Amino acid sequence: MNAFDTHEVFNQATPFENVNLFACDPALIEALLREGGGAALQELDALGDRLGRAETYALARLANIHTPELQQFDRAGRRIDEVLFHPAWHELMAILVGAGAHASPWASPGPGAQVARAAAYLLVGQVENGTQCPVTMTYASVPALRQALDLPQIAQRWLPKILSRDYDPRSLPVEQKRGALVGMGMTEKQGGSDVRSNTTRATQVPPAEAQALFGDEAAGAWRIVGHKWFFSAPQCDAHLILAQADEGGLSCFFLPRYLPDGSRNAIRVQRLKDKLGNRSNASSEVEFTHAYGWLVGQPGRGIPTILEMASHTRLDCVLGSAGIMRAALTQALHHARQRAVFGKPLAEQPLMQNVLADLALESEAATAFALRLARCFDEKDDAGQAMLARVLTPAGKYWICKRGPGFGFEAMEVLGGTGYVEEAPLARLYRELPVNSIWEGSGNVMCLDVLRAFGKSPAARDALAAELALAGDEHPAFAAYRTRLLADLDGPQTDEFGARQLSERIVLAVQAGLLLRHAPPFIAQAFLQSRLAQAPGGAYGRLPAGTDCAAILARALREY
Repeated sequence: MNAFDTHEVFNQATPFENVNLFACDPALIEALLREGGGAALQELDALGDRLGRAETYALARLANIHTPELQQFDRAGRRIDEVLFHPAWHELMAILVGAGAHASPWASPGPGAQVARAAAYLLVGQVENGTQCPVTMTYASVPALRQALDLPQIAQRWLPKILSRDYDPRSLPVEQKRGALVGMGMTEKQGGSDVRSNTTRATQVPPAEAQALFGDEAAGAWRIVGHKWFFSAPQCDAHLILAQADEGGLSCFFLPRYLPDGSRNAIRVQRLKDKLGNRSNASSEVEFTHAYGWLVGQPGRGIPTILEMASHTRLDCVLGSAGIMRAALTQALHHARQRAVFGKPLAEQPLMQNVLADLALESEAATAFALRLARCFDEKDDAGQAMLARVLTPAGKYWICKRGPGFGFEAMEVLGGTGYVEEAPLARLYRELPVNSIWEGSGNVMCLDVLRAFGKSPAARDALAAELALAGDEHPAFAAYRTRLLADLDGPQTDEFGARQLSERIVLAVQAGLLLRHAPPFIAQAFLQSRLAQAPGGAYGRLPAGTDCAAILARALREY
């Protein structure tokens, strides 16, 4: 059945707006509470209400229609490299930063801080996704920047501004701003994911020259020459980049847009990327023409330093995909409830129920996994939780992000032709979904990282086994699946050819265990039968006979 079927009776439905996105999602609320983020319940309820308003959806539409523009020169011909955004972008950014999505676990650490922040990020992902990019990078930059606390220009000048919940879009030296954002630049056109082949060079500035340039803040200054093929987002107040140090090799550097003397750093934005999706966000290509930066971490340790940042950005890829999937599900289910076909709501048609319920299972499992992963980051001082995060972060980024585009297409098809046009949000959501799989390491990179985790330490298998054991042996299908998986993880993991399938099995096992422990039986059993007893397949609507679709759909979108 599609939107152009001449036999249907079309009832014009209002868009899915003016709905509290938090209150209508019992799976998210339950995951928040059990993973330790309950202290943020009221704040998240208020955020869900604000995000679900019609005017917030309108901001999202405007920010994506009026995409950013690069202004390289001012009217006098001076190089400024500014990015101009529609006011809607700035209003959305103010919501995200005001909610602490960029830094709350670092500004207010404590039990459940990462989980609460993850829930907020997942809610935001249901409305607009381009703004999530600079927020994610700022969030992920703090653990890396804390390796440079001996540099006063970072510790004293930057960290308080990064932790601020006051969004300040003005292009000014950081000491004149109320808040600051941090971006990153790793990949170069000749290397892509192979960052060891980077050609950007860093040369330490002689102390006397640095003193003449920057006075008392001269310590540690380096001169940077080179390029970045992807530099996100150029409007941020500073960036973390990788460059080959003259002594030491590939290293991590902190490049501010404005130097300590108030002048602009020599970061030349060549162009903004014309991307498939994520169009409200500015991604760019840049050249460094004797820019200045400061070393973060040890010389030659650029990859370990930047990976501290990357692990957090990969968490956000999982959260972002889970949020977009939830948004696509709610749009599809709302439409199906409002639309009458052959005298009965579309949501009550058996085959459509199969599709919608299958989507609902996927969305709930992604949410449960994402918040469980966030708890690993909360409990990073626990060796078992840290090792579990080491496995589940790349595995989750692979599988959940990979499931996203097919999910978005299936939700679009529920609306038929109405979903395919730009007036509906499904087309934009569909375009957004691939970026989380590609950015911060593509699918193959993630799956090879999973193999490395098991290859480096037997504790990886032990951590996964301990997590799966929590679901017990009551359910034979799960117990058998877990046994086979753990048996295959015995010994060295060298099968690169099968690394994708292994990563998929790990995520499905963890999702099944979480649902068995915490979700209603009609959710857990349907997930086991459709994902473990058989391969999940490439399309949705493959649930077995006897599945309680009505109960699944009632839970998926609470009446509003």
